Amino acid sequence: MVTPEDVKRYIAEGLACDRLEVSGDGQHFEALIVSPLFEGKRLVQRHQLVYAALGDRMRAEIHALSMKTLTPSEFGG
Repeated sequence: MVTPEDVKRYIAEGLACDRLEVSGDGQHFEALIVSPLFEGKRLVQRHQLVYAALGDRMRAEIHALSMKTLTPSEFGG
């Protein structure tokens, strides 16, 4: 079973994050992702970056992922 720590590692390996928090029960996960790569991107583009970092794991291992994607200035301000 996939743990929140696994999901956190998967995202961190593929996306530069200033802050990354993941919680969940093995099937459904919630993530707070703060990345400078989100600057100037719409919500759907931010989510696409996270999905790209997760790759095939999103379909195979992770059944549901709820994301809050923020830039550092959005998070700090």
